[in-house]
Amino acid sequence: MSLFWLRVAVCLYGISLLYALIALVRRREILSRATLPVAVVAVTLHFVALVEAFAAGKMVAMPLHQSESLLAFLMMLLFIGVYYLYRTTSPGIVVLPIAFLLSLSAALAQAAPQFGSPLLRSGWIYTHIILILTGYAALFFSFIASVLYLVHERSLKNKNLNGIAGKLPALETIDSIGYKLLLIGFPFMTIGLIAGSVIAQVQYGSRYFLDPKVILSLLMWGVYMLMLYTRWNAGWRGRRAALLAAIAFAAALSVWAANYFSGVHRFVAR
Repeated sequence: MSLFWLRVAVCLYGISLLYALIALVRRREILSRATLPVAVVAVTLHFVALVEAFAAGKMVAMPLHQSESLLAFLMMLLFIGVYYLYRTTSPGIVVLPIAFLLSLSAALAQAAPQFGSPLLRSGWIYTHIILILTGYAALFFSFIASVLYLVHERSLKNKNLNGIAGKLPALETIDSIGYKLLLIGFPFMTIGLIAGSVIAQVQYGSRYFLDPKVILSLLMWGVYMLMLYTRWNAGWRGRRAALLAAIAFAAALSVWAANYFSGVHRFVAR
């Protein structure tokens, strides 16, 4: 049943994505208001699918497709939260396609690869993974806000507010979304890294810290911390903050790719 609910959620994500594509050619807010009720139902069913998969023991090994499904769910949860805080659905033009593709990949997964490490087969790892993926989702959302900021800023300078730019909220709103999502994601990312490091140290010893994924994760955390520092102390806003968010997102992608050659987090076939 968990797979059934996930596939229903994917269909609803697809409907929301269709609304988004139609909205691009219409002179209204970037996404139709009808997108939100559909997205809420989809997220609810997605949550049911994750809970049922957990209860059935299908997430014990935390296969790759379950990680994709959980990441898509967290991204959509943030999307809905941003709407209710700021009354804008503009980030959805990027979030919806990514969430749809991630959840579709999870729903169609056949003989999905899984983490081969015995460390990742223990129950406590759920805390580590959920925290880290929440940090990823918030960082990705901040990156989306940064891209939208740069697009809107350029359009304002060129005095061309046609197309997507004309449907975006004010620059201050976009900047605030990006900043608050950094504040949300940073503690999740930090606690997740600490939790993984402490228990992995017991399992693997000092060699754990020589793993490429761990090294890249610490680098990504450093960039994350730099983004917050520049906002708090240097007063970076707007364009400079947006460019730094893009660098942090590139670092996050390298960390995810490192799963395929990491000795600790490696994805292997069953």
